[in-house]
Amino acid sequence: MKVVWIGAGNIATQLGMALAHGGHETLQVFSRTLASASVLAERLGCDATDNPDAVVAGADVYLFAVKDSVLESLIARIVPRVGEALFLHTAGSMPMAVFEASTSRYGVMYPMQTFTKDRPVDFSEIPFFIEGCDRDTYERIKLLAETVSQRVIFVSTEQRRVLHLAAVFACNFVNHCYALSEELLQREGIPFDVMWPLIDETARKVHYFSPRKAQTGPAVRYDRNVINRQLQMLEGEPEMRELYRKLSQSIHNWAFKKKGYTDDKL
Repeated sequence: MKVVWIGAGNIATQLGMALAHGGHETLQVFSRTLASASVLAERLGCDATDNPDAVVAGADVYLFAVKDSVLESLIARIVPRVGEALFLHTAGSMPMAVFEASTSRYGVMYPMQTFTKDRPVDFSEIPFFIEGCDRDTYERIKLLAETVSQRVIFVSTEQRRVLHLAAVFACNFVNHCYALSEELLQREGIPFDVMWPLIDETARKVHYFSPRKAQTGPAVRYDRNVINRQLQMLEGEPEMRELYRKLSQSIHNWAFKKKGYTDDKL
C-alpha cells in the first residue's frame, strides 16, 4: 500500500519503518515541525511537510499518529481534501468515530507497546488491536496489520480504552516508579543498574503467574515495622511518601481483604 503518515513521533517512526520493511511505500510524512517530518521522511525515503494543506492525495492509507488533542482538528482539515482512501489512527483512547463526519472508510490500528524513536522493536510480537467501520474495511486493516504483526485482534472502542488504561498502569506508572527508585539511589551514589536483575525477574514472573500471586514485599506481608520505617525515610518527600503509602495500602487490601482480614489503615 501507499502510505502517508500524519505525525512523526515514536509510533510513526517505529511503525513507519516496520511497514516499509513489510513492502509498503511511504509517500509523505506530515508533522507540525518540518524538522521532525524531515527526519522520518529521510529514513522512509519520501517527502516531508509541515503544512496540513500540502498533504498529498493519492495514498491508499493515511495513518494518524498524533496527540489526542489535535487528532480531530487534523482529520477535519486533511481527510476531506485528499479524497477517497483508508483513514486510520493509532490511538488507544480515541474512538473510531472521530473519522465519521469526514469519510466513509476509516478505522483504528493500535499497536500496544511503548515506543522510542531510536529503539527498534520486534513488531511480529506486538499485538495490534484493530477496528473498522464495516466488514470490508476491517478486513483491509487486518491485512495491513498482518504484514508486520503475527497477533492481530479485533476489539471495540470501549475495549481498546480499557486496554489503554491497563497499559498506563502496567507501563507508564511502573516506569515512573523506576524513575523514583533511580532518584533515591542517585542520592546515595548507587547506580540504577543494580536494580536490573530485580526488574527483569519481576517482569519474567508475570509470564507464568498472575501478578497478584507474584506480589512480594512488606505490604503484602503487612510488615508494619518496615513500612513505618520507610515512610519515615520519606518525610522530606511528601509526594513520594503519599504515593508509597497509597500503593502499600492498595497491595495490602488486595492481599488481605479476600482472606477476611481486617482492613487496618497503613
